[in-house]
Amino acid sequence: RLFNNAVIRVQHLHQLAAKMINDFEDSLLPEERRQLSKIFPLSFCNSDSIEAPTGKDETQKSSVLKLLRISFRLIESWEYPSQTLSGTVSNSLTVGNPNQITEKLADLKVGISVLIKGCLDGQPNMDDNDSLPLPFEDFYLTLGENNLRESFRLLACFKKDMHKVETYLRVANCRRSL
Repeated sequence: RLFNNAVIRVQHLHQLAAKMINDFEDSLLPEERRQLSKIFPLSFCNSDSIEAPTGKDETQKSSVLKLLRISFRLIESWEYPSQTLSGTVSNSLTVGNPNQITEKLADLKVGISVLIKGCLDGQPNMDDNDSLPLPFEDFYLTLGENNLRESFRLLACFKKDMHKVETYLRVANCRRSL
């Protein structure tokens, strides 16, 4: 049941990210939209430095514990940037409380932490990722003169990472139920 709740929560975050990016794009002029469509494929996301499976096969071969730990790191990497995310897009683009993203990420992090502890079930925690520092937290805070470009990158990276976490949790949930 906890796995299902985690999947539902990250799915909601992924859908929220998709809606935010669509609303953001809809608010742009056609020329701005054309410029932004060229940016993201060349952009680097904060979480790209977090070691994660690089494809479907590698994801399916990963253990439940590994997928949970990667999901935890991805969620953790958005704790600080999510505060910027809420302020980056105009209030008309965010649904409800602007802090809901940060709150939902915090809830999801706690849930994934409980799932990790359940998987360990008395085993020693030998995770080498826990000792690695998170990607630098001010990566997304370089909103200089090109605010539009940085806002788009922030939204696109958030959507990409929530999609990854959703995929990893779904695969882990399926594997766990076999």
